[in-house]
Amino acid sequence: MKKKISFVIPCYRSEHTLTSVISEIENTMNLLQQYIYEIVLVNDCSPDDTFHVIRQLCEQKPYVKGINLARNFGQHAALMAGMRHTSGDYMVCLDDDGQSPADEVGKLLGKLEEGYDAVYAKYEHKHHSAFRNLGSKVNELMLRVMLDKPASLYVSSYFAVKRFVVEDMVRYENSYPYVIGLVLRATKNIANVTVTHRDRMEGKSGYTLKKLLGLWINGFTAFSVKPLRIATLMGAICAAFGFLYGFYTIVKKLVNPEVPLGFSSIMSAIVFFGGMMMLMLGLIGEYIGRIYISLNNSPQYVIKEKINVEQ
Repeated sequence: MKKKISFVIPCYRSEHTLTSVISEIENTMNLLQQYIYEIVLVNDCSPDDTFHVIRQLCEQKPYVKGINLARNFGQHAALMAGMRHTSGDYMVCLDDDGQSPADEVGKLLGKLEEGYDAVYAKYEHKHHSAFRNLGSKVNELMLRVMLDKPASLYVSSYFAVKRFVVEDMVRYENSYPYVIGLVLRATKNIANVTVTHRDRMEGKSGYTLKKLLGLWINGFTAFSVKPLRIATLMGAICAAFGFLYGFYTIVKKLVNPEVPLGFSSIMSAIVFFGGMMMLMLGLIGEYIGRIYISLNNSPQYVIKEKINVEQ
């Protein structure tokens, strides 16, 4: 019996690129006769005619499913919405802008067939802007420190996982999903394959500085308590520094009573320790806020419309 591949593509401002991406998937899968496939397209409330294109594709191709979100929830929420509407033995996630080489999906599937639970595409030469590349490096560092990602593992938005990993990922129903964290939580049996990274067909990345900051905060607060432990360590260091500085000031005054009390040094210490306290309180508040939002059952996403999806 042929194994089924589920392609999940979050879509945003891709009315001119989506048809080409689907055609490339079809041409590639026609060569991989050992598989059958489906394609799940999730419109993340794109302001252009992306969902109109999705509707046309669904009408022409019964194996294409369309999901329209009520508002913009972000790439990771859109991926979660798509995952819950897949039925394949393997799931492949890729971008809608043509930068992910769909014609090299056989490399990812081959690694899964070798016994790996998840496979990430690795790019030797990335065709992103300098700002986006910087964001990727920061995200890479955050994953290693906060989520214990192996240093040798490269993660990207183009990846494939087995069905049991998908089943574990969709169990996560809280707000602020972080797909990479969910994969790392489910398995460590992960491999990389090298593929070609292309230029965008048109437009520019939808990741602004605000969205990247939100993604980083979400990543290290969703699946790790290490930030709280780091805050505790920093608090201990600051307290020790303050004690030593106070001891130094007392000894200095005893040795030389003529030494005037320093206003500047006192203000510097107050500003330093005050800033550290506000930083730690803000971090704790971020965790508490996420707990509050989760208790209020804030949804990961809201689906407005489905096409070719069994109810």
